[in-house]
Amino acid sequence: MRPKKLFATLVTALLVGALAAGCGAAPGGGTLTLGNIGWDENIALSNLTKVALEDEFGYSVELQTLDVGPLFQGVANGDLDAFQDVWMPNHENYMAQVGDNVEMLDPWYESETRYGIAVPDYMEDIRSLEDLDQAGTDQITGIEPGAAFHPHIREEVLPAYGLEDEIELVESSTPAMLAELERAYRNQEPIIFLAWSPHWMNAEYDFHYLEDPLGAQEPFSNPSQLSTIVRADLQEDDPVAYAFLEAISMNEEEMNDLQAVIQEVNPDDPAEGARVWLEDNRDVVEPWIEAAREAQEEAAA
Repeated sequence: MRPKKLFATLVTALLVGALAAGCGAAPGGGTLTLGNIGWDENIALSNLTKVALEDEFGYSVELQTLDVGPLFQGVANGDLDAFQDVWMPNHENYMAQVGDNVEMLDPWYESETRYGIAVPDYMEDIRSLEDLDQAGTDQITGIEPGAAFHPHIREEVLPAYGLEDEIELVESSTPAMLAELERAYRNQEPIIFLAWSPHWMNAEYDFHYLEDPLGAQEPFSNPSQLSTIVRADLQEDDPVAYAFLEAISMNEEEMNDLQAVIQEVNPDDPAEGARVWLEDNRDVVEPWIEAAREAQEEAAA
């Protein structure tokens, strides 16, 4: 066979082989972009999702930290594939703005949430929101500016108890709030802060949620459902990632333990701790992986 003809034959064979391999290749292993609000339960779950999809299915998963409003809009316009820390009904207003451009999956959190204004237990005389004018501090240490609870505190909670001129809500970030809590707790100084569960702070510090006899914190103080939103066409475009996200289910003990391991291993690299937790808790994550494998097989058939 002449060299030119031999070369052409080899090229044709390679192209046919590549096309055949491509047609039979299992889906998955692409790129996925997850929104992250910076709250510890979201950091924990998104990093667990990242390491599981990367290690088991060869994905490249990017995490983008944004404020809550841009997170919803990012999923709606397709810049983000998913956001895994939707608190309902707290985020109802954000959901109303994105309409049919996102799909909300069934709640992934099996336990009951808590959310409200709290103080350390050493502030034993401060049991209710009615007592805040005697708390020894004139501010509530808040979290990210986009937190849905913040406007409600300013417009409903503080006025209900006649505290709008005495107590100021100071916005910061979740890490900054936790750092301030640690400093105040260590020095036994008065502090009023926002607390919620699931979160490792509930195991790290002795504190109590303040009573709300007027119900001014509602509906934010009511138990919430924690869910994931995905872009409307994710199931069609990426059935493997969709199946994994849809199958996720965790209870309070599992979530708090995951957060604790991340803090212990390396809080500056949450994926490192998430990978350690995954290896020690394969029984929790394996059903999610199996759901994604089944979707992969169905898509490849």
